[in-house]
Amino acid sequence: MDDVGDKISSGLLHTLLTKLEHLTLALEKASIAEYIELYRKPKRLLYINFLAGIARGFGLAIGFTVVGAFFLYGLGKVASWNLPVVGEFIAEITRIVQNELARRR
Repeated sequence: MDDVGDKISSGLLHTLLTKLEHLTLALEKASIAEYIELYRKPKRLLYINFLAGIARGFGLAIGFTVVGAFFLYGLGKVASWNLPVVGEFIAEITRIVQNELARRR
């Protein structure tokens, strides 16, 4: 009976050690230690988040500019087709912009 208990406990111990090894490797891959270190140093966390916010804002501004430029380019192409409804719409936008520019001078 004692041999059976030793075999079970050694098998169980081997299984537990294997699982613990897999868990350790998974935690290392997930960089959990880096996250814990960030929470221990809130100033560094705020600094990193601040830089990330600046980068997101800059990316948003650049992206909006590019998308807006493509939109205006496409709108200009549509206007060159002289479609009645679209042409009137673009003409109205042009009048509004010119009035605003004239008023600001």
